[in-house]
Amino acid sequence: MLEAWLDYHRTTLEMKCEGLPTARLAERSAPPSSLSLLGLVRHMADVERNWFRRILAGETAPPLYYSETDPDGEFDNVDTADVADAFATWRAECDHARKIVAEIDSLDVVGRNLRRGEPVSLRWILVHMIEEYARHNGHADLLRERLDGAVG
Repeated sequence: MLEAWLDYHRTTLEMKCEGLPTARLAERSAPPSSLSLLGLVRHMADVERNWFRRILAGETAPPLYYSETDPDGEFDNVDTADVADAFATWRAECDHARKIVAEIDSLDVVGRNLRRGEPVSLRWILVHMIEEYARHNGHADLLRERLDGAVG
């Protein structure tokens, strides 16, 4: 059930971006915010990578867009970003996360939170990811409505 809810929210983010030209996907909400639909997609690619690959599976997978010197890198330089590449990267991270989860036989399996060193269960990660997407899908709702009036 948790995996289905996570996929629902992944699909919702993609739906919020459908049909917009590249320039509109990169358009920021309102100064000083750097939020954009493309930035959200790039952010969620990094979030997927962090929680599933790095924390749960223990892979050495460097961040895609952000760094210690540019903690908001996902939202920076979206004007020149390759939209097709950003969406392909996000989809690949989602697919990789699904494969990791499919190989785990219990929601109680734990990974190690890299920032705090605390164990976190697959159950906790799935709930957190649902929350993360739900929050950002709310942002995406507002961004999309501002861009072209589309709601729902």
